[in-house]
Amino acid sequence: MYDLKVLSGFSSAHALRGYNGKCENIHGHNWHVELVVSSDVLNEIGLVIDFKLLKKYLNEVMETLDHKFINETGFFKEINPSAENIARYIYEEFEKKMKVNKIFNITIKRVDVYETDSSMASYYKIY
Repeated sequence: MYDLKVLSGFSSAHALRGYNGKCENIHGHNWHVELVVSSDVLNEIGLVIDFKLLKKYLNEVMETLDHKFINETGFFKEINPSAENIARYIYEEFEKKMKVNKIFNITIKRVDVYETDSSMASYYKIY
């Protein structure tokens, strides 16, 4: 089995609904995102997938959040924009990109979203 990881990031603001404390107010983060995919298949030149493609698809997903007030974007109008839910959103949107682009030999292992250098939430599915 092969694991590949790409790193990226975006900047945005959010406010946690139902939270009793400072984070209920609008505040911003420079989010760091790690995407880990896995596969047991290599292509004819020995790659699972080109890192450039992984980064491209990940950046396309994050573009929907970058420099936005996350609470006002589609998915998060109803769902609280916690780090946990942002990780799930990125995972599911990346998964859609893989299907649209007919990339079926890769499993998304995990998405890690860092709100700060010391605070991170992960989302993954158990297969």
